[in-house]
Amino acid sequence: MIRVSNLTKTYGPRAAIQDISFEVGKGQIVGFLGPNGAGKSTTMKILTAFMPATSGTVHIAGFEVFENPLEVKKRVGYLPENPPVYLDMLVADYLSFAAKIHGVESNKVRAAVDRVLEKVALGDVRGRLIGNLSKGYRQRVGLAQAILHEPEVLILDEPTVGLDPKQIIEIRNVIRGLAGQHTVILSSHILPEVTATCQRVIVINRGKIVDQGTIEELSSHLHKGLVYSISVKKPSPDGLKSIQTIPGVHRVTDQGSKWMIEMDPNAGEIRDRIVDVAVQKGLGVLEFRSEKMSLEEVFLELTTNESPEAHA
Repeated sequence: MIRVSNLTKTYGPRAAIQDISFEVGKGQIVGFLGPNGAGKSTTMKILTAFMPATSGTVHIAGFEVFENPLEVKKRVGYLPENPPVYLDMLVADYLSFAAKIHGVESNKVRAAVDRVLEKVALGDVRGRLIGNLSKGYRQRVGLAQAILHEPEVLILDEPTVGLDPKQIIEIRNVIRGLAGQHTVILSSHILPEVTATCQRVIVINRGKIVDQGTIEELSSHLHKGLVYSISVKKPSPDGLKSIQTIPGVHRVTDQGSKWMIEMDPNAGEIRDRIVDVAVQKGLGVLEFRSEKMSLEEVFLELTTNESPEAHA
């Protein structure tokens, strides 16, 4: 549905994004994650044909953004960081206006407005001035205008920034409800937001993509393999060495009665072998489980690297 290839945008001598490439499948919700200034908003603006790239290509729903910007805009809904709403208009009037801009046929505008008002729970405020609404409700109005024309792709740039916890949960639930119906790229630097909403993550830092995949895949990339922990009652140097020498085990880190075991994900089923060796050596196995890095740990490790290198 979305294919970005070798995309670069420069402002004079400074590169905002450098040679980035990624793909997003139909119906997926993908988080575009990075610190402030990493290049997220620049990428979003290029994807929505809001600004041109210096080089590279972007295909959305089969159309190249720079060659067919109007066709792309018909298929994309865009919510920028600051919602494009008119504060002196009524909610329903603004959405009717936005529907016409999006090319919704005149005889279908009312139905489209009613549909999105229900979808984003704005029915109770349809007759109120946007300027009198809370920031959370204004964000909902911005999201409503983005989905009025039932686009195949939604680009959401920091959709919950500045909202209170209750408003964040409400907007998050709305976005999750769009999965399957729309392909969604959600740009954010708020880690719980991405964890709660997105199926995959693309991490960008200093204008370059440093990794992408599920949180488990990113953790595996950082560790160069799978990580398990084994807790034992009677740790011994001989037992540690025996586990270290099992084929497929990369490294064992001694943390006293708990050992961290990094293993080759392609080595086949070696977990039973690890437990068997621990039992044979009389270590007294208390627990053996998979260790997963949190998104916060993954993010910090990827974005504090002085020379980030992209992963395939």
